[in-house]
Amino acid sequence: MGPWQGGLIDPVLKDGIAHFPLRTATKQRPSLELITSFPSSRDGKMRFQSPQLGALGVMFTLMRACQFVSLIAVIGLCSNFVSQIATAEHSPPSELIGALTVAVTAVIYVVITYILYYDNMLPLLITAGCDGLLLIASIVVASLIGKPLSMLNCAALPSNSSDPATAFWASVTYPGRAISITKTVSYFAFVAVDQTTCYEIKAVWGLSIALCVLFAFTGLATVGLWNRVRKEGGSATNSVKDIEQ
Repeated sequence: MGPWQGGLIDPVLKDGIAHFPLRTATKQRPSLELITSFPSSRDGKMRFQSPQLGALGVMFTLMRACQFVSLIAVIGLCSNFVSQIATAEHSPPSELIGALTVAVTAVIYVVITYILYYDNMLPLLITAGCDGLLLIASIVVASLIGKPLSMLNCAALPSNSSDPATAFWASVTYPGRAISITKTVSYFAFVAVDQTTCYEIKAVWGLSIALCVLFAFTGLATVGLWNRVRKEGGSATNSVKDIEQ
């Protein structure tokens, strides 16, 4: 009995080369099949889901959303003030420029860090440090913006001028607010232009204070997330070692 006998399929010799028949009396020659499995249209859709990191992850997402909304509001208000002052062909005060610069930088940072967080690529400790720096910057902005506002009564100011570009220059003769006009607008005089400007500046002040709280929470949240991810990674490593042993 040859090697191809004894229950196996016997080859057919042709020109000295062994060929297996496609079919025998009782068996069929095995054949290769290429099986491709394509997901259904529902499974093929891209699914967006944030990382499942518990309450800290949810808090981080909510705080980032609140930061984004607050920063956009600050950018809009400060940009409007700068535009009005520039229309009057004068330089805006450094307080407004500083607040606008910090807000623009922070909103770019907030968007980028959340995208990285969503894709599980966020360096948590570095993010915590950056949130701490933005917390300090927000405290400085809130202090400078709110310095003349704490004792300012917006209701006692004149109503809004029909021409915002000239409202400041029309208001410098208002009793108690006569300040010499220079190339750079005095912030202390600008906040007392009219009721609308006063309320909007106070809104910027309030949003700056809120951003201080938000960046403090996100900084603490990222530290907590880093600690959780580190512990989960250590537990997974220990489990693998136990299985190998």
